[in-house]
Order: sequence, then structure tokens, then C-alpha cells
Amino acid sequence: MQSKLFTPFKIGNIEIKNRIIMAPMCMYEVKKEDGRPRCFHRLHYSTRAIGGVGMIIVEATAVEPRGRISKKDLGLWSDEQIEAHAELVKDCSKYGAKMAVQLAHAGRKSTCDGIIAPSEIKFSEEYATPKKMSIEEIASVKQSFIDAAVRAENAGYDAVEIHAAHGYLINQFLCAGINKREDNYGGSFENRIKFLIEILKEIKTSVKIAVGVRISASSWLNGDWDVEDSVRLARELEKNGADFIHVSAGGIYANVDAAPKFTSLYQADYAKAVKSAVNIPVIAVGLITKAGECEALLLGDVCDGVALGRELLRNPYFAFNAMKEFGESDNIENAYKRAY
Repeated sequence: MQSKLFTPFKIGNIEIKNRIIMAPMCMYEVKKEDGRPRCFHRLHYSTRAIGGVGMIIVEATAVEPRGRISKKDLGLWSDEQIEAHAELVKDCSKYGAKMAVQLAHAGRKSTCDGIIAPSEIKFSEEYATPKKMSIEEIASVKQSFIDAAVRAENAGYDAVEIHAAHGYLINQFLCAGINKREDNYGGSFENRIKFLIEILKEIKTSVKIAVGVRISASSWLNGDWDVEDSVRLARELEKNGADFIHVSAGGIYANVDAAPKFTSLYQADYAKAVKSAVNIPVIAVGLITKAGECEALLLGDVCDGVALGRELLRNPYFAFNAMKEFGESDNIENAYKRAY
């Protein structure tokens, strides 16, 4: 009997060969501050593709220079960056991995110049105070996300993931503790999700590839953003065309009062709550390290895909080990079978 982990599934119009997903993890390896993937990125990601990962979500890739977390981040803010991304996609796709890229803007959680945010509230003492975004700047950043998605499609990516988690710009709009605006982008729940929903809708009309969203299901601050808000948001994302939702948590405030213990599967309940509310695929993430954990999440209807982060940094061949564990060694890449 085949494990569920190695059954294919669909996200939007793409079929993924298994349910192992490489979570987006910033590598901070851009050398010339030009946002372009280089040899490191091509080797880093293609190794995981050779190792059997079903879908790779490339690390946070900035939609404009001031939206980088650091000056060593990848970017898709210029047409000049498309070719290097295309090379990366080609190197990974030929080994069977579907390729997504996480489009991001750091907002107040940036160490670059000219940082912006919904309100003039800094993340911590280590960060500068951001400039409050004008309505014109909101429109400009929305356009930057759309343009970056079009570039991603032109580079050959199968999907884009809108980064609305971990305290970065879109997430800052969602959370009432950060978003103190008194216009149409602040105040009520509907106003605070408006920025994200508009970005999603406009990307969907601009590209044919799959479009998903990564969320922080809880801000871990009492009375701020919680799982009920995320379930409500998930329904709106589905209604407005999202092809998948990737459920993480935290990263929004420097100091919190309701953080869980960081143990294996600590974010699984968040994914389950979201999955129970929508019909589109849901991806779970968060200190998942064992094949048996992945299988349990899938069989327990917690999620449709399992994203691994640190474990895939440690072990690019996680999928082969899982095949061996599940008695499916025949599916291991021929060149590596002798190892098993």
C-alpha cells in the first residue's frame, strides 16, 4: 500500500508528484546586492529537486529594493533579474520538482534604507522607525507585487506564494496592534485584509500560474490576530481565487505573551483549523522532521501538503529516506538506490 506522502496532488493547474514541499527559507546569499540568484541558489535548490522534493518554494524574494529583509535577499523587482531566476527554475524543474517563489515585502522588518509600514511603529529597538505609507505608496507596492508575479511567470515558475506572514508588510496590515490607520486600509477586519485581498485579486488577473498565500495563523499576542481571524481570512482568500494556503505562525511582534512551546508539529492545529474552513489545498509547516509525522498529518486530514524547512537543510534526501522507511525503495532515483 502506497503512503499518502508519495501520492500526487494538485495545486491550481499544476500536479505535484508527492506531498513533500520545501518551505521558503532565506539564505542571504546574494553577493552583489542585485537580487539575482547565483550558483549557490542553483545548487542549493536543485540538490533538493534531485532528492525528490515535490515542490520547492524559493525563499522570500523582494518585490522592490526597500522591501528586502537584508541587502543579500533575492529579488524580482526588475526585468533584469528574470534570466537568473529562469536558470534556477530550469535547473530544478528538470529533476521533477514544481517551482514556486515567495513574493515578499519586509515592511518595517527590513534593514535596508527607506523602510515603510502601515503605521510609524518600529518592530524593535534594533530596527528603524518606518515611514507610514501613503495611499499612493500602497498602490505602488501593490503594483510591485503584480509586476513581480508576472516576472515569476516569465521566468518559468509554476506558482507564486504571497508572503503575508511572519510580521512582514502584508502581515503588518492584518494586525491591529501594528496597523493604526484610519483610512480604508485600517480599523475593521475587512479594511485590514483589503491590501492582501487586492494584491491577490490583481495577481490572479495578471498571471495564469497558481497563486497561494502564506499566513501567520496567530500573532501570539492576546487580543491581536488569532486562529479565528485566520479562518475568516482563509475563507476570503479562497473566495478571491487563492489556489493554496500555507499556514505558519508568529514573527509579528518582538515580544509576545501567548507563544506555544516550539516542539514538533506545534503549528499543526493551525493548519487543521484552516483546512476545515476551505476546499483549496492547505500546507502545514513547523518543525516537522520525520516521515511518520508527515504521513500522520496527511492521514489525519490536517493538510494536503507538508512543508519541511530545517529538515531539508540538514538532509536534501529526506524523500529517499522516507521511501525506504515506507517500503517504497523502488521509487528512489536509480543513481541513489545503492545507498539504500
